[in-house]
Amino acid sequence: MGIQRIAGLALTALAFCAPGLGQAQNKELVVGSSATYRPFAYETPTKEIVGYDIDMIKAVAQKAGLQIKIVNTPWTGIFAALNNGDVDLVISGVTINDKRKQSYDFTAPYFEARQLIAVPTSSTAKGLKDLAGKKIGVVTGSTADDMTSREFGKTNPDIRRFESTPVVIAELANSGLDAAMGDNGVIAFRVQEHKGLKTVADASFPKEYFGIVVKQGNKALLDKLNTGLAAVKADGSYAQIYKKWFQAEAPALPAQ
Repeated sequence: MGIQRIAGLALTALAFCAPGLGQAQNKELVVGSSATYRPFAYETPTKEIVGYDIDMIKAVAQKAGLQIKIVNTPWTGIFAALNNGDVDLVISGVTINDKRKQSYDFTAPYFEARQLIAVPTSSTAKGLKDLAGKKIGVVTGSTADDMTSREFGKTNPDIRRFESTPVVIAELANSGLDAAMGDNGVIAFRVQEHKGLKTVADASFPKEYFGIVVKQGNKALLDKLNTGLAAVKADGSYAQIYKKWFQAEAPALPAQ
């Protein structure tokens, strides 16, 4: 067989392979989000997943040229789903912290958060330290879980762990807990649904930030998401989405 003939066959093979390679690079990415986290992610009566996180990831994906499919993934199994490859990325109000950064990679922040405490309106508690000896509800594996564990001890029986914030608040409203703690956006939203509850802002709680999560070392996807996120912040989309869900002006976010 002549050299020209071999070269011709090689080029033909590349022509057939190229579309497949392109499709693989542009494959639909599965986004895991726990849709029990209103107003960040929740299901409508028709089972559509909506919320601040959902609007943000759609805007980021559009800017980054990514095709995505959003799947309702329970919080308690969301990191296992990422580890197992069942989802390609996670956006679910995940706080960026050093502990999680040991196992996962985060984009730049897309939301500024603080922890917030919910208590009955009759409570005199002014902060976390005032909850010593009280039954405190948190979502398993959340920042509130970490903070109450550090303050009172991880195995303290007064720390009651639940699957989702709505369950925690319902338990508090039904007098099964003395307090609940979680991310400000969700706690404030849920407390509005119960006249017998109020929120307490502990002045010592630090600012926190939510980030989009990918497997550690997945730099290609991380870079695309960060590029998309930067574009969303720059063109005003972030400010519009924030105002839509929180009826307030969006705070400035750090670049990293």
